[in-house]
Amino acid sequence: MSVIATVTLVAGNLGLIFLLMTVPLGLRTATVSRVIEADRKRLWQALWPFGGDAGWSGEILSAEPLDSEGTALIKLSWEGRDGRPIERKARFGGVVEGSRFSMRVMEDTALDPSFWANYCETIELVPEGSATRVTLTRTDRYRGVAFLIFRYFAMRRELAKLQVWARTGKYRKGGWFEHPVSQIGFAVLSAFILWPFFGLNPGGLALAAILTSVVALHELGHMAAFRLTGHSRARMIFIPLLGGIAIGGRPYDSRFEVAFVALMGAGFSAFLVPLLIAASGLAGSEGHRLAALLLAALAGCAALFNIANLVPVWKFDGGQVLRQICPGPIALALASFLLLSALLALGWRAGFPSSFLLVAGAVFSILSLLTVGSSVKPRHELKPIRAFDRLAMAGALLAVFAIHGYGVLWASAQLM
Repeated sequence: MSVIATVTLVAGNLGLIFLLMTVPLGLRTATVSRVIEADRKRLWQALWPFGGDAGWSGEILSAEPLDSEGTALIKLSWEGRDGRPIERKARFGGVVEGSRFSMRVMEDTALDPSFWANYCETIELVPEGSATRVTLTRTDRYRGVAFLIFRYFAMRRELAKLQVWARTGKYRKGGWFEHPVSQIGFAVLSAFILWPFFGLNPGGLALAAILTSVVALHELGHMAAFRLTGHSRARMIFIPLLGGIAIGGRPYDSRFEVAFVALMGAGFSAFLVPLLIAASGLAGSEGHRLAALLLAALAGCAALFNIANLVPVWKFDGGQVLRQICPGPIALALASFLLLSALLALGWRAGFPSSFLLVAGAVFSILSLLTVGSSVKPRHELKPIRAFDRLAMAGALLAVFAIHGYGVLWASAQLM
């Protein structure tokens, strides 16, 4: 990649991360409206938490009033960190039977009350002939547009599923976005977006496809870790250009779980890199030069991508692991400095220019500042990590770093 292409790609990703996760938006209101061919009273019974059809989507398990001032306890089908349904205490106001109500969440058993401090949801039903116009409005304070966009499309999906339920009487789970075919399409799109950065030729397309495959394998490691730590389900969401996200089936329960899931992204590929190196050597010894080069490129790309994810940045895997295993801020700062220094030294040993490494160090620092404090605070502190688990995770981090570090050095010797 040329210097201009590298700078463009890095600057573009930094700008997107700032826009998606950090830029302060203040209070914002998202509104979605749809005309549904159904009687208003029937839709009210579905949308009003105390209605006869409130469980139409399977989200609400039960709702019971707590006082005469509109406060209620709602039990949801979503799993909490203990595997039990999340319970939410909400207050209703502006209730017009059959037409309108507003709801504020006071607290729930999953998230810190500060998460709900500015949240307000309003549902309105207005008859239009034999149909009903349903309007969902949700107001909250946002930092970054990612969650605002998520809420908007979640509301659109809710109304679309409500329309199907009103027509068929059945709730249809899932959606096109997380469907495996859609995710494969996003992965292909991501490869084509990356293609120009590697050169518009067959070799550039191969490198773009390799990088996309490496991202998928990395997220597959996180998904495996989720299942190993007791999550009933896990899924991968591919985001073109930015990469992928693995999502578990419930909130984290312990600091060890956070560290283990974070490290398994690079840890899973650490098992593959030595095999790719051996396969490349075997192919080369048999005279299959092109296959050897492709395998070497895959091994080098996997090693470089995964070791880059170990940087001590707040939202990166390395930062997640260090925050869980370091006993205090001084130890965390020292470990972060040593890990970043080791990464830059590895890059220098692999033959990367000093100017590039300095820019990379600055970029990692900026990323850490952009993403610091962007995580959602849980209602209760995570279970502490035991001393033995702390040492085990530290050893695993060093082992994964060593394997991918060797992969980077080996690939640079073969390809550069």
